[in-house]
Amino acid sequence: MRKKRALAVIAAATLAMSMVGCGSTGNGGSGSGSSSSSKNSEKPLCWFNRQPSNSSTGELDKDALNYNKDTYYVGFDANQGAELQGEMVLDYIKANAATMDRNGDGVIGYVLAIGDIGHNDSIARTRGVRSALGTGVETDGNVDSSPAGTNVDGASKVVQDSTIEVGGKTYTIRELASQEMKNSAGATWDAATAGNAIGTWTASFGDQIDVVVSNNDGMGMSMFNAWAKDAKVPTFGYDANSDAVAAIAEGYGGTISQHADVQAYLTLRVLRNALDGVDVDTGIGTPDEAGNCLTEGEDYRYSEEERSYYALNVAVTADNYQDFTDSTKVYDKVSKQLDSSKSPKKKVWLDIYNASDNFLSSTYQPLLQNYDDLLNLDVDYIGGDGQTESNITNRLGNPSEYDAFAINMVKTDNAASYTSILNQ
Repeated sequence: MRKKRALAVIAAATLAMSMVGCGSTGNGGSGSGSSSSSKNSEKPLCWFNRQPSNSSTGELDKDALNYNKDTYYVGFDANQGAELQGEMVLDYIKANAATMDRNGDGVIGYVLAIGDIGHNDSIARTRGVRSALGTGVETDGNVDSSPAGTNVDGASKVVQDSTIEVGGKTYTIRELASQEMKNSAGATWDAATAGNAIGTWTASFGDQIDVVVSNNDGMGMSMFNAWAKDAKVPTFGYDANSDAVAAIAEGYGGTISQHADVQAYLTLRVLRNALDGVDVDTGIGTPDEAGNCLTEGEDYRYSEEERSYYALNVAVTADNYQDFTDSTKVYDKVSKQLDSSKSPKKKVWLDIYNASDNFLSSTYQPLLQNYDDLLNLDVDYIGGDGQTESNITNRLGNPSEYDAFAINMVKTDNAASYTSILNQ
């Protein structure tokens, strides 16, 4: 099947263990030398959550994605998830327009919390909502994802009014306000900033806000708890964090599960496979000896050209939220322990770009910590401040003591800040 490792890798595994295939061991397998004796630049590397790319254009950083033969990216299908979020909000409006128009002005007004204007996922989510609601304005062939600022009068050039007919009545849909939630220290996706923003917006035009939309649940829950919950205004987020899923019972409109359980597994699995010298598809699209296997097209998709694995998304609403109440539970399909004699303990350096990020700290890292045991990996978790790359890279002082690396950058442009260390 596709996604085969290079012939040189197979040959190396053959020389090391005289066997190739699912569940076989190669460099790093039982009886072989530790990969820590390799050059750091040759060790397995997984970029995750923040895909190496130009923050202005979104163009992928192919040098970073092809850093060495064992380099991959793991994230989720941003465009598919963005479309789902937009459709979820639109479906809610279609079903509830008559009752959710709080001041009866015939305008369904929403506010939008933007996470990071230079982050591909944030850009996709903003575009997804605007595309679904018809409020997007095309610029150079793409929906403009720029913050609109305050747009109570509908005069913004960044967004436009749209209309929808429900029950024989025509309603206008308007993006009343949007901004990047960036704090004074430079941290983006900032929940506290979102909480302050909803306070400012409601003080100025609160009775016009009928829907709150956010690029993630951290910001969404901040706005929900600060105002929307008491005002009974539906709030839609992204990530399916446990607190957001639980809040659906209290009026939170919905969220999107980006299959963090699949992402966390893939983040460590591609490293495990490289360390064992087996085909990268082992335990992913091809069952391993323990029976771990995902379903391509249902759980994830793979782009060979981009060397990227993308988990697929699921909408979480009042209809199904009880199935998502535990966001840190390992995925049943890939929950079986690996044989330590064939996949012996290896040491991994892994960073979380912002230790205060709700999704990464409360959902992604706990999942990683569940999977590292199943995959026999000893992982050092490094928490960043969400502001500067150096806060993280300064703690990668001795890469030679690690067998592999999993990197979550502060800014998607900054892959070289890490590879330059590995190149030394």
